[in-house]
Amino acid sequence: MATRSYDIKSYTGFLQITLLCLFVLYAPLIVVAVYSLNASDSIAVWEGFSLRWYADVFTGAESAKFKVAARNSFIIAIIAATVATTIATLAATAMVRGGKFRLRAWSFGLISLPLMVPEIVTAVATLIFFNSIGFERGLLTILLAHIAFCIPFAYLPISARMQGIEDTYEQAAQDLYATKRQAFTKILLPLMLPGIISGYLLAFIISLDDFIITNFVKGAGVETLPTAIFGAVKQGIKPNIMAISTMLLGFSILMVLISYLVSRTDKKS
Repeated sequence: MATRSYDIKSYTGFLQITLLCLFVLYAPLIVVAVYSLNASDSIAVWEGFSLRWYADVFTGAESAKFKVAARNSFIIAIIAATVATTIATLAATAMVRGGKFRLRAWSFGLISLPLMVPEIVTAVATLIFFNSIGFERGLLTILLAHIAFCIPFAYLPISARMQGIEDTYEQAAQDLYATKRQAFTKILLPLMLPGIISGYLLAFIISLDDFIITNFVKGAGVETLPTAIFGAVKQGIKPNIMAISTMLLGFSILMVLISYLVSRTDKKS
């Protein structure tokens, strides 16, 4: 029996609801980007376009603080994404290529759990854990927390990519006297590379943009870029904060775009 297709765009109100959702999601971002180009010292008064606040980010009175915070953010994001992607790759290999084993469903649930648990709950639980073992809070606690919650974000694209690769490639390699390790490193790993890159970029941007967990587990005097922005906003919103936010937003969009292009190239191949 032929299935009947529906065109969702034909439903009454679909266009209006879509436009409303897009407005709510992106209008605040556009406002921040536009006012980061404001020549005025006040965000309430428009005096024309200017790049002075972008220059202020690098040369102004608060530039040193933001440079240290940005350096901390990028160092943590690079290390956390690397470790999380490595663990996620190994986990995906075990889950997808490991065959049936006891507690397989439970293992998948544990990997996916951080995606379902509210971030504030994860932040409080992580803080309590570090305090209970007497771990001094600082950059290391931020790094460990980021590695933990970035693993499921890296796991999803890696696992999806591996599920799309038939195991006949590895079987053919082993028929030609390749060991299991050689079949993995020479055959499976290169085929998985687009998924690994997408997982790494996703974990990187999640770590770079995180605020809630970072704010809970960071030590006194330790700042990342999101926490530094939050601290500056509490003293009043300044145009230079909008410039920093716009640059961070642009970098995040770039990373997501690269991840999308990599995954799209993977699908075409």
